[in-house]
Amino acid sequence: MSRSASSRANRRGEPPPSPEALPSPALDSHTHLDIAVGGEERLPTEAEVDAEIAAAAAVGIPKLVQVGVDVASSQWSAALAARHPSVLAAVALHPNEAGAGAATDEALAEIDRLAALPRVRAVGETGLDRFRTGPEGWAAQEASFRAHIGIAKRHGIALVIHDRDAHAEVLRVLDDEGLPEHTVFHCFSGDAAFARQCLDRGAVLSFAGTLTFANAGNLREAAALAPLDQLLVETDSPFLTPVPHRGRPNGSRLVPLTVRALAETTGVELDRLCQALTTTAERVFGQW
Repeated sequence: MSRSASSRANRRGEPPPSPEALPSPALDSHTHLDIAVGGEERLPTEAEVDAEIAAAAAVGIPKLVQVGVDVASSQWSAALAARHPSVLAAVALHPNEAGAGAATDEALAEIDRLAALPRVRAVGETGLDRFRTGPEGWAAQEASFRAHIGIAKRHGIALVIHDRDAHAEVLRVLDDEGLPEHTVFHCFSGDAAFARQCLDRGAVLSFAGTLTFANAGNLREAAALAPLDQLLVETDSPFLTPVPHRGRPNGSRLVPLTVRALAETTGVELDRLCQALTTTAERVFGQW
């Protein structure tokens, strides 16, 4: 999600209470702590961020991937990962930022520099967004996406894809460029047929709180197709809060709600699913 949407996300009332803890540790493969904790107007303090991370750990989410969407948030993400053992970072220029002209040579060079840091383990979120960016920005989005794929390959780290209303176009670019060894479709939004195309290419599908929505039968069908070693879970916090708290601010401590929904969808016992999610995350992003 781009920073431009953060003001809407932070006008939705108080954060909901933490759910019951998971029986085994899992993780949040995609969060925006800078926005979730600090909001649009300011960056959070270290103490505020540490409290949010501790709240997630208390319910069985001791590992997080903090994701950048522009140069500033990517720098912040890398710095957080460098100081906090529970956090790894992903860095990128969000496709909507790229579509607005942010993917300059200088900006891409900074993402490339950050991607070389030891606690930065992914390039993302990058990709294509045909919902918020109009046709005038599509060429810039695609050029940025291709550049980010190259950065991920150059540094041997994962690629985290933002794909909104652009399934065929994303696959076209990936087929042109070749997928990095580890490629994650963040907040997977396709149906079972699209899931099969992604899985056949070796990609990992990461499901957010949208999996719990009543009208998300297509996502549950897609999740049921995914082998455990191609499955992740995330918040995209502060967005996409799972049921029963849909519409309120999201946070990594709410991941257990989505994990339980994923266990029900896949028919995998909860403890085994938690362990599998952690194993997959460590294969994709490396050890925390």
